[in-house]
Amino acid sequence: MPTSPSSSAQAAREVVARRLRALRKGAGLTVTELAGRCGWHHAKTSRIENARTAPTATDIRLWCRATDNLDQADDLIAQSLHAESMYTEWRAQVRHGLAELQRSSSQLFQDTKVFRVYSSSLVPGLLQTEGYAAGVLGLSARFRELPVDDSAEAARARVDRSAVIHQPGHTFVFVVEEAVLHHQVGDSDAMAAQLGHLLTAGALPQVSLGIIPMATPQRQQWARETFHVYDDRLVSVELVSARVRITQPSEINLYFRAFEQLRAMAVYGAEARALVLRAIEALH
Repeated sequence: MPTSPSSSAQAAREVVARRLRALRKGAGLTVTELAGRCGWHHAKTSRIENARTAPTATDIRLWCRATDNLDQADDLIAQSLHAESMYTEWRAQVRHGLAELQRSSSQLFQDTKVFRVYSSSLVPGLLQTEGYAAGVLGLSARFRELPVDDSAEAARARVDRSAVIHQPGHTFVFVVEEAVLHHQVGDSDAMAAQLGHLLTAGALPQVSLGIIPMATPQRQQWARETFHVYDDRLVSVELVSARVRITQPSEINLYFRAFEQLRAMAVYGAEARALVLRAIEALH
């Protein structure tokens, strides 16, 4: 079972904190003595050692110099940067607008050969129509109280990015909960268009679309947070407050395991189309 992604990011920070604490203790320095050598208040040393404050590259170099371990600075800086890149708050990601956020992942999409996407709440971004995407992104803009609502532009950028589905060399495996088909975003016409698009996209040879029926007995996995697996090198998990990027092989393997169990519960082909058609009928 995947552990909490936010906990995974915190655990990565704590590894760096423990290494820094070990350097201080190995040098025989107290918290106050190390702070004096680094030129900051002793409370900062405590915050760093307890993983409450992320050290900057300069902080780490000063720490290593103070403990006579400058040769470890580059490795520690790289490890710290990795820990911080795992957990990125949405407020930082949308600083330049929702449209720019969509464009920022274009290269990742081009480089990925096999996409595995699980969603319990929304149609996956790669399968969204422009109208549905505008509804989703508009909700996001209002919830995050963005000063400029560029959700319409962002929706176009999301659809442009999704053109990767039609490019050779990529395979897409989607698993969604049946509830996704009934969570209405936008008006009935926009939702009907989105569900119709699922029928079309799900029939593409490079696309596998599985739907987990709500009446599935004896589930192996309960509904999880939305996550995307890019080949075997990156898992991206979407939380209310942040996006977590997981690159540790052991954790990626847990998501692989969860995905395969979810995929095994899904229905495909005619059975999946029947669920979509039932959702379309329910709109009228």
